[in-house]
Amino acid sequence: MKKICLLLFVSTVALGYGQTDSRIYDIIESVSAERIKNDVKILTEFGTRNTFSDTISKTRGIGAARRWIKSEFENISKTCNSCLNVFYQKDFVTTDMGSRIPKDAWVVNVVAVQKGTKYPNRYIIMSGDIDSRASDTMDFTTDAPGANDNASGMAGTIEAARVLSKYKFENSIIYVGLSGEEQGLFGGGGLAKYAKEKGWDIIGILNNDMIGNITGVDGVISNRDFRIFSEPVPATETEKERQMRRFYGGEVDGISRQLARYVHKTVKTYMPEMNPMMIYRLDRFGRGGHHRPFNDLGFAGIRIMEAHENYTQQHQDIRTENGINYGDTFEHVNFDYAKKLTAVNAINLASLAWAPPAPREVKIGGIVEPSVKFEWSKVDGAKGYKIYWRDTTSPTWDHSRYVGDVTEFLLEGIVIDNFFFGISSVGANGFESPVVFPNGIMR
Repeated sequence: MKKICLLLFVSTVALGYGQTDSRIYDIIESVSAERIKNDVKILTEFGTRNTFSDTISKTRGIGAARRWIKSEFENISKTCNSCLNVFYQKDFVTTDMGSRIPKDAWVVNVVAVQKGTKYPNRYIIMSGDIDSRASDTMDFTTDAPGANDNASGMAGTIEAARVLSKYKFENSIIYVGLSGEEQGLFGGGGLAKYAKEKGWDIIGILNNDMIGNITGVDGVISNRDFRIFSEPVPATETEKERQMRRFYGGEVDGISRQLARYVHKTVKTYMPEMNPMMIYRLDRFGRGGHHRPFNDLGFAGIRIMEAHENYTQQHQDIRTENGINYGDTFEHVNFDYAKKLTAVNAINLASLAWAPPAPREVKIGGIVEPSVKFEWSKVDGAKGYKIYWRDTTSPTWDHSRYVGDVTEFLLEGIVIDNFFFGISSVGANGFESPVVFPNGIMR
């Protein structure tokens, strides 16, 4: 028995130092480009999925689309012994709520919850958008197939559910189709508010909006690059927190930025052929996505999307002008690329869902000393902790040290002034929480 315990301990420590888990590679291999292609095709054949389009027809409009999405989640649940709780979450919007609302209507999201075995109230979310639009967002009758924007993200979310439903996780995973994105991010806003009211502990949201195009309007073609957008600090930070980061740093170390770094690290570890580009912005210049309503309420959230957009295929009526084919149609989607970005999401959902919670409190000290002192709160389920540090100008956590099952540590030989630091918790299975930037000072 003692020998077995020793082997388990050695395995845990080794994983804490960064070994990989074969299940993550299995997840990557299980994602199917063909299934994503089939789902995108079906979604485009509803004609338009404008949030205010037909809700009665069985073949056209957003009503038919969301019923189909719900049925897909339910079919997945049937294959995993009812492991998904599938339901509609909806909010009523009226014309006085925004300039892009042509009539009063229900904004309906389709939610599928895969409950965790140990931390059922902790959720990591993957989202795609159900709705599409023509050139005029108020036009809810013209065909708007929305193949890449955003049937690709919706299909990727369904596919991630198919793959991950075969596994058990300690934390809960939510797969969701959000509506009302083109009219003002109403679906995300409604679900974020719902999560707040229910007291959900949100690890973060991975918002997938356009994951299927590899040919940019600028002529660049790449099936390896993708972007991760994240805000620098939470919109809900307090004046005390703002003052603290002014003197101690942290301008680019909010919870959403740490989530982005987590995704970057996981991809570099398991999918080194991919090039994750961390964009230090909430979203594209002057534009928005469905992670933002979660950020607005203080939740971590990022946008994952293609690196090279083609604007002739976004928010356009289907037509040909001056030899250019406009419109977001099926033939423009690269399904092998959509498979890769779906796998990016799936392996991060799994890694986070298998990981223990992050420390809530992390204190740091070491003024005018040749070492850095740390104290952090103990995490239920963590078998150890890892200290990370980086140059203040580096976008990624470049150095780390696994320190075992302790709640304080002295990192000797490192001058606190020259680096930024953080702490993550490590589970017995080797999976780590996101890094927590220090939120307290040791005197």
